[in-house]
Amino acid sequence: MASLAPGVVGELALPARASLWRQALRPWGLAVFALLLIYPFLANDFWIVQIGAQSFFMGLIALSLMLLAGYGGMVSLAQMAFAGLAGYLYAILFGSSVGGAGWHWTLAIPLSLAGAVAFATLTGLLSVRTAGIYTIMITLAVAVAFFYFCQQNYDIFNGFRGYAGLAPPMIFGVDWRQPLPFYYLALGAAFAGYLFVAWLKRSSFGISLQAIRDNPRRMAALGFNVAAHRVAAYAIAGLIAGVGGLFLVWYNGRISPGSIGVGAAINVLIIAILGGLRRPSGPFIGALIFVLLDNFAIDLIDRERFNLVIGGAFLAVVLFSPDGVLGLWDKLVARLAKNRGQRGR
Repeated sequence: MASLAPGVVGELALPARASLWRQALRPWGLAVFALLLIYPFLANDFWIVQIGAQSFFMGLIALSLMLLAGYGGMVSLAQMAFAGLAGYLYAILFGSSVGGAGWHWTLAIPLSLAGAVAFATLTGLLSVRTAGIYTIMITLAVAVAFFYFCQQNYDIFNGFRGYAGLAPPMIFGVDWRQPLPFYYLALGAAFAGYLFVAWLKRSSFGISLQAIRDNPRRMAALGFNVAAHRVAAYAIAGLIAGVGGLFLVWYNGRISPGSIGVGAAINVLIIAILGGLRRPSGPFIGALIFVLLDNFAIDLIDRERFNLVIGGAFLAVVLFSPDGVLGLWDKLVARLAKNRGQRGR
């Protein structure tokens, strides 16, 4: 991949785009999507919102990390900060009932997402010239700095209390706070994010980004602007995380520094690694596992020891499959195929 010339990158991206729809229309893909569509009619409100919808928007935030780490080789701990800024801007611009400006949602939501993109772009400009542990430390510093900035600036962010009483806007006369509409709204956003990242991987930009991940020096020698590609990846990841941040605010009904602390940032990393960093479906699988453990850890062990449960699950996945749950699935499929081949001889 690293030896691809610019023209070759573009030529390879064209047939790959068509394969995206072939993959999406596979029987198993259609079956999963159909199951997600009928799921609300088979479950109660707790499973619809607390498990289903929460898995979707947490998966979106982890998807932004998967884009950076899996395709760009850049591990970021600032994704929850990007999501948090979108949530805060929504509260400040839209939430008239909580002291906000009361702007129309057609202005408040785009500006909130634009703020997340700008924040992510600035973070990218600071971190793209580093690698490895240094990138992680810079993005962690950004996340911690944003946490304390929100906590200490009472006039703008309401200090530690943040903003409460937030809800999605009424659009088309639908109350999106209700379980069924909220679930389908989150499903639509997650599905759009999944398709976008899957398409991006096969685009000329995505192929170039993966080549830069594998050999940045050779790509620079071929004429690619390595820093610009990486900053653009941060901007795209900021947009995806911002969408997830809006759903986080709508789900909790509030936004505060506690929503964007270091613990929340590390949870996003755990979700992405649990599911797998090689495919856009990985973060959603990891989010489902995390949400299930989060909600039912109290039945397994003392609630205050939840970190022990999630830490054990994280270590088990990393030790047995560095590619996450999807890696375990790939190994199982390969082993079954090998056994069938041996029996057929």
